[in-house]
Amino acid sequence: MNNETELVQLCINAACKTKQTVDKWRLQRRSLDRLPSHLADTLLRRLITRRLLHPSLLEVFKHSAEEIDLRGDNSVDAEWMAYLGAFRHLRYLNIAECHRINSSALWPTAGMNSLKELDLSRCSKVNDAGINHIISIPNLEKLHISKTGVTAKGIKLLASLKNLSLLDLGGLPVDDACLASLQVLENLQHIELWGSKVSNEGAALLNTFPKLTHLNLDWTSVTKLPNLSALECLNMSNCTIDSILKDDKSPLKKLIFAGSKFLNEAETLLYANTNFLSFLDLAHTGLDKFFFLSKLKVIEHLNLSSCIMDDDSVEMVACIGGKLKSLNLSGTWISSAGLGILAGHVPNLEILSLSQTSVDDTAFSFISMMPSLKDVDLSSTNIKGFLNQESTDLDSLSLTTIQNLKQLERLNLEHTQVINEALFPLSSFQELRYLSLKSPSLADISLYHLSSVPKLTKLSICDAVLTSYALDMFKVPETLKLMDLRGCWLLTKEDILSFCRNHPQIEVRHELVTVLPFEENGHHHHSSPSRLTSRTTQATRKKEQTPLSPSFVDQRMKYSRDELLALQFMSLPLAKRDNSILE
Repeated sequence: MNNETELVQLCINAACKTKQTVDKWRLQRRSLDRLPSHLADTLLRRLITRRLLHPSLLEVFKHSAEEIDLRGDNSVDAEWMAYLGAFRHLRYLNIAECHRINSSALWPTAGMNSLKELDLSRCSKVNDAGINHIISIPNLEKLHISKTGVTAKGIKLLASLKNLSLLDLGGLPVDDACLASLQVLENLQHIELWGSKVSNEGAALLNTFPKLTHLNLDWTSVTKLPNLSALECLNMSNCTIDSILKDDKSPLKKLIFAGSKFLNEAETLLYANTNFLSFLDLAHTGLDKFFFLSKLKVIEHLNLSSCIMDDDSVEMVACIGGKLKSLNLSGTWISSAGLGILAGHVPNLEILSLSQTSVDDTAFSFISMMPSLKDVDLSSTNIKGFLNQESTDLDSLSLTTIQNLKQLERLNLEHTQVINEALFPLSSFQELRYLSLKSPSLADISLYHLSSVPKLTKLSICDAVLTSYALDMFKVPETLKLMDLRGCWLLTKEDILSFCRNHPQIEVRHELVTVLPFEENGHHHHSSPSRLTSRTTQATRKKEQTPLSPSFVDQRMKYSRDELLALQFMSLPLAKRDNSILE
């Protein structure tokens, strides 16, 4: 089965290689008409990604495609819609953020009997006239019209879509009267009312939707809710919450209160049915009382970022940590000592965020006691990379203490005080795929240390003092797909393009130039991989022959930024100076 999948992918890649290859197979109408829907959908997605799809090419897929996602494509207009209207088996159409779509362009959708889901989010030119076309889609079950030009009058017309199970009205002028007109939609299970004009009186009508499981009231004036017997997911972010969920028996699984204000903090979730609650987001609520946490027996995802939680409160999290998979404590008052309280109580924790906290390198010994961790965010903390701050010996490198985390895939050390030598232990992180660094303390040697991370897929090393020599000496892991070098101000455009010619499979980001991988668009925008400069060729050969000593000290760290900039314009290239140092 895997071999078959690989073969299909190879065929699709070949079919979407260039405009010329597309022109060759598009004439085979008979074969394309019989193309299985899942292959047609995959081929369409690839054509869209590579910007090879145009309106007339759509006709080739009208008998086979079932799902089309064109979101954000500003070329999509009435001509595209005219072709899409002929698709006989289309079930899903996403044209969100296609800003050339207006109400008249929706006329071809009328009568599309197979269409089940339509997404028009943020198509600002769609208004009430467009709703008249939409209500002619007889079997529509899911409709997204958030941030469009639809008014209260148009919203009331939606009452004729009896099969609707999901309705996204976010950012629209939905008032209590509009909500009352939609009570006939008895199959409605999911409704988005964020940013609407619904009040407590309108919210009281929500219990007339017997199947309602998902409700979003973000940025509304609603402070109270009736008991909703089927409710599983509730979003009341950025609201002022008075009394909700009192004596409620609804099977709540997900609650989002980010940025909300609780008028009675002591009763927060105290009376809610939390027997099934697995996801709770209280970010930026400013809560400082956490007695309710003891009720969360099956919690898996907990976000307490920017709450007033200190080390004394961490024990309440530890008591419910048995099933926790994701814990966000960023911006709290927790220290390394508080993290020690958690250690040993969160055996299943996979994601841990401690960004913008006061934790330091002693935290690593406690993090090492969380064996299931896959993603750790330590950005903007007091991490320096050494257990003994007065020593720079390899034995004191703090990252060595978490080498036992065999599943660690993501590590964020941006805006920390980590220096070059501290990165040396990362070479033994066998599963590390995403690494984020951002510090002016990092130089060429840091990139050399990262050459040995075997599965690195995305590397972000921003604001570092890197030169062309670092790129020439970097032994690129085979898995690397993206390299973010923004803020590396000593690199020139030619340095980056030279690196890309040597490694065409990698997407590189920098203020001077962004180069997409060769395999995605068939060519580089800026240069041909075959045109290598003699300097790059020589440096590549030298890279294979000359090992870089781990004890190497980058001499550029002796200089200020102004002095380094001055060195850039001297007759002797800075990279050559570094070569002489190494030799």
